[in-house]
Amino acid sequence: MTETIRQLHERKSTRAFTDEPITAPEREAILHAAAAAPTAGNQQLYTILDIDDPALREKLVDTCDHQPFIAKAPLVLIFCADCLKWQRIYLEAGLTPRAPGAGDLMLAVCDAAIAAQNAVAAAHSLGLGSCYIGDIMENCEAQRELLGLPEYVFPAVMLLFGHPTEQQKERQKPARMALEHIVHKNTYRELPGDELRQMILPRCGLQSYEDWVGAFMNRKYNSDFSREMTRSVEEYLRQFGMERKPY
Repeated sequence: MTETIRQLHERKSTRAFTDEPITAPEREAILHAAAAAPTAGNQQLYTILDIDDPALREKLVDTCDHQPFIAKAPLVLIFCADCLKWQRIYLEAGLTPRAPGAGDLMLAVCDAAIAAQNAVAAAHSLGLGSCYIGDIMENCEAQRELLGLPEYVFPAVMLLFGHPTEQQKERQKPARMALEHIVHKNTYRELPGDELRQMILPRCGLQSYEDWVGAFMNRKYNSDFSREMTRSVEEYLRQFGMERKPY
């Protein structure tokens, strides 16, 4: 196993950081690694917001499901899917591009997520912890106003970075699903019920499959934050697909 692969396997989410700051060289290394990520057509369809305003961080605590460690993290980055940048590049050249559509947004979200994962891998190699905050997509209207995001710019990924506490270092990484269940040959294979159970049972501990899955569904999929995230993103997608305003 190579060092890179070993680090990918051992990396886990860090939700508690020490007071030790991230140095300027570490910050630059993380950002340069993000910018080096694979990108569609070398367009880099993202803009990275480095959030260092304490007041703004406190507001993000509230809009991102009331998670206090957002305000305390030494480094907070938000990766925005940016379909506006290239529109303005084309206009600057005197061209008349079509308005971005939902497909362009999806491509930009992929670019942003790939860049974010490069940042995560780079941080781990430096001994730093990181945590994805999916709630940046929740309350989308409020997030976009808070961050001053113009039309065609969407907050896709939020990441926190810092030095993990000893408790976080020792915390066991949750097991992932076996490859036999998630790798399909050539075409999609809908898993039968007995295989779904085999896939999930290692996570159930002393609970039954039904009890564990029921609790998980209520905590995650049917939760208020999940419903709000779905609502706000769907609303944004409708606006994105329907609005065709000339620049």
